[in-house]
Formats: sequence, structure tokens, C-alpha cells
Amino acid sequence: MATPHGTPLLSLTWTDHLTGRQGFLVVDRLVRGVSSGGLRMREGCTLDEVAGLARGMTMKEALHYNPEGRYIPLGGAKGGVDCDPRDPAAYGVLVRYLRAMRPYVESVWTTGEDLGLTQDLVDRAATEAGLVSSIQAVYPLLDDELAARERLADAFTVEVDGIGLDELVGGCGVAESVLVALDRAQVPYAGTRVAVQGLGTMGGATARFLTRAGLTVVAVADIKGTIANPAGLDVEALLAARDTYGTVDRAVLRPDDRELPGEAWLSAKAEVLVPAAVSYTVDPGNQQVITARWIVEAANMPVLPEAEELLAERGIVVLPDVVVNSGTNAWWWWTLFGDIGADAEEAFAYTRRSMRALIDQVLSRAEADGTTPRAAAHAIVGDRLPVIAERFGWYR
Repeated sequence: MATPHGTPLLSLTWTDHLTGRQGFLVVDRLVRGVSSGGLRMREGCTLDEVAGLARGMTMKEALHYNPEGRYIPLGGAKGGVDCDPRDPAAYGVLVRYLRAMRPYVESVWTTGEDLGLTQDLVDRAATEAGLVSSIQAVYPLLDDELAARERLADAFTVEVDGIGLDELVGGCGVAESVLVALDRAQVPYAGTRVAVQGLGTMGGATARFLTRAGLTVVAVADIKGTIANPAGLDVEALLAARDTYGTVDRAVLRPDDRELPGEAWLSAKAEVLVPAAVSYTVDPGNQQVITARWIVEAANMPVLPEAEELLAERGIVVLPDVVVNSGTNAWWWWTLFGDIGADAEEAFAYTRRSMRALIDQVLSRAEADGTTPRAAAHAIVGDRLPVIAERFGWYR
């Protein structure tokens, strides 16, 4: 039996015969014979990175276990391709990767968009690779497959202010995590400053929800650098000026907006930092410039463990990715299994309620145990996994 910290159940490395690019699949564990985890594409992606993400998915699934819900957690898995998604050859690599992984997608691994890939692109490539769906492995677990598939398909057509619901629910969960931390510390939303790295799907939605809650976004970073304004940025204008990779057209900047180097967001005068772009962003060196009170991990694994220890010594709290950004994955399953319908307000309400309860539980456990939120999340997972194993079994 694999554990969140042990040897994964399955680890594969694939090499593309045309480009030499490599891809990876790691299944950390199976629950009811199925695992869940997205597929990312980025230059420099490694097997170790994918293995860490797969362990994180096991934790995310377990953390959202609700004995009274229809959604039953799956095991954790992750896929990754070492290729720049902007490379003209990237789509072909993606199709060939999915074709090679087809037996696993058909039977044990449900996947979807992650860093560098959109769900539309994954769906198109999956069809070209001969797959019914990127999540077809879960279909045998559904009570009414046709109704479930229609419900999820309908949910993906829902838009709010021109942005797809699937792009917004993750940011809703991240924002709610920030708000819970502020509420527990009795810090008012008005006047609380935020710096966000990455204005793509997760970072953009997070910035929007936090701004609408009354917080002030003072810095955002993309591939071109950092845009900052101590008085607050016009988040809606920046979002409207993004390309598909989250890069902002500088033509929309106002006279008081400043362009700074890429890492300037780390040292921004802000109470909250939201790394929402890539892994391994905060290291033992650059953590020294951080003065924020909270770091909220919207991206996967953005803070290195050594850096997190140093931050904790300085009283800076890291809210871990396995909790903070778990809302997107959970929304897929809440919708597919029928806990919620294809409705934006229902999805946001359910996400807020679930994420608020989860973050509150993690922070309460951290306080009670005198440890970090990440250690508390691991402890909660450690309590839940035996319950899930006893009720559903790892293999079936």
C-alpha cells in the first residue's frame, strides 16, 4: 500500500520518438481502483516533480472526504511533460503522450488541465489519441453515467463575466483560504494588501475574488516581470488584457503603475503573497526578502521545504497547496457525482463552505499541535486515510 510519503504505486517515464521529449506518469495510490490528478506541461518538468504532485493529490482527495457526500475520494496521481507549451511541436507531443498513456487513462487515471495546458486542449488531444474522455476511468463508479457526464459538460459551458466557471472555482477556493486566515487573525479585509505571482487561470481568479472581497492587489507578476502600484492595481483591466498564458499587455497600465523585475512581487509591501504560477518559487535565498504575514500556495509546491522552515522561524505562515488549491479538483467531482449542479452560484457557495471548513480545521489543528499548517494537513490526512481504506479499499 502506497502512502503519501512512500513509494508510489506506479511510476512511468515515456520518451517521444519524434522529439526526444520526455513525459511522466506517477500513480501514488488507487482508491476503488481509480486515481485523480492533472496533466502539466512545462520545460524542465521532472519525474520527481510529478511524484511530489501525485502525493499531493492523494492528500487533496483525502482532505475532501465527506462521509455524507456523493463524491467519494479517489487515489492521487499526476502526469507531466517536459516541453514548453509554446513550442510549435508541443501539441503533437501531447497527443503522442496521451496515446502512450491511453491504457492508464482508460482504466486507472483521471486527468485534466494543469500548468501549461487548458482543458480544451487536453480534451482535443485526448480525442485525437483515441480516448473517450480524460476522466473515463471514473465512469464505472457513477450511478448514472449519462446524467453525470451531461451535468459536468453543462458546468463547463457556464460563464461568469465572460470567464468559464471551471477557471473560477479554483481561485474562489484560494481566496476563501485567505479570508479564513484573515478572519481568524481578526484582520479587516479593507486595507489588506496582496501580491500575486501569475495571472493565469488560478492567479487571475484569485485576484478577482480577493479584490471583490475588499482586499487590495498591489503587485502581480507574469513572465515579463512585476506590475506594481502601492495604491492598488486595476485588476479587471489587467485580466481583460491577458493572453492565453496569463501575460498582461503593458499598454493597459496606468501612469502610476510601475514595471519592476520579475521577483519584485516577493518583496512587495503586502500582508499576503499568493504564488500562483510555478513550483519551487520561494527558496532559502529569496525568502529573506519576504515581509508578508501569510503565503497562500495557489500553485503546486511553490515554497521549498527548507524555505518554509526559515519562514516559520520568522513567523510567516504558509497555507499549503494541498489545501488551498484543492477546490478545482473537488469541483470536478462534486459536479460529476451530483453534490452540486451546473450552476455558478451553487458552485461558489459549496466551494466557499467546503474550503472555509477545511482551512479552519487545518489552522485549528496547527494551533493545537503547535506546528505548521502543512504538518497539520498531513496529520489530518493520516487520520482519514485508514478510514477511507477501511470503507472503500485501495484496490477493487
